Amino acid sequence: MKQKKWATTLGAVLLATSLAACGDAGDTTEEDQTIDVTEEHNAEQEDAHGTMDHSGSGEVPEDLQEASNPTYPVDSTVVMTADHMLEMEGAEAKIVGAYDTTAYAVTYTPTDGGEPVENHKWVIHEELDTTEDAPLADGTEVTLRADHMEGMDGAIATIDSSEETTVYMVNFMLQDGEEVTNHKWVTENELEPKE
Repeated sequence: MKQKKWATTLGAVLLATSLAACGDAGDTTEEDQTIDVTEEHNAEQEDAHGTMDHSGSGEVPEDLQEASNPTYPVDSTVVMTADHMLEMEGAEAKIVGAYDTTAYAVTYTPTDGGEPVENHKWVIHEELDTTEDAPLADGTEVTLRADHMEGMDGAIATIDSSEETTVYMVNFMLQDGEEVTNHKWVTENELEPKE
């Protein structure tokens, strides 16, 4: 009788231990999957920015106002602290345009069927199809009229955040020696003077 009771208790302990181990393994696997998906998504975002045609035409919306007294005037050289594009952070850049506006970080799904792009920086107020005054509230849905990336023009976007600032169009060099011209946009707080 004692032996049967001991075997039953041992069986219950083993079963509980086994279930706990399975639960832990399941939790760890789920956590690992979440991390993998996030890392994969971030890599896709970097690839999208890294393989895009970096250079722009230099054309700006007609109603965009040039900055009257920018911190970094046209033709000055700066160092970028922004990291929203590959090889941008720490690169020297030449200012080719400075404009006072509202800059938005947006999330949108490209019109060409690409994966959703989250927290894209930056689209300016004059590149939105809206009659509302700036700044638009976070969460506002808008149509993009910017062509910084393929599939952006005409895409439906959600405003993630906004910043009233001076935005700069810049030229800079990639590590392979390719020059990026008329890159739109870098905000004032993403630049530092060249020492």
